[in-house]
Amino acid sequence: MSKVLDFLNKAGTFYLATCDGDQPKVRPLGMAFELDGEVTFGVGTFKDVYKQLEKNPKCEVVALGEGGHWLRYTGTAVLITDEAKAAAVVEASPFLKKIYNEETGNKLGLFYLKDATAVDIPMMGPGEDLLK
Repeated sequence: MSKVLDFLNKAGTFYLATCDGDQPKVRPLGMAFELDGEVTFGVGTFKDVYKQLEKNPKCEVVALGEGGHWLRYTGTAVLITDEAKAAAVVEASPFLKKIYNEETGNKLGLFYLKDATAVDIPMMGPGEDLLK
């Protein structure tokens, strides 16, 4: 997992693909961290992306790395419903505290990917499985 997290953190911005019915949806993300041994992501529970993951948890994260490498991290989203964990993540970040608080009413939702595959793919040639 550390190879996946390292890749995402070096990329800074990466992209999450979900399904909205039969229409794919892609959006940029920038939050990935380790929680309970899993690469974990955060999105607002009030956002369409969270609702899409609730309906169809199959998703994919893609990031562009150095030297023309890119990451394809695919799996099934597991929504973390422990509000104390989300609150701890928000508390640790001044930026997140401005968005997710009692005044705004916004809540942070967390998820990780199970049954995941993660491949570091060079521009040319075969990819490397990062979960081996």
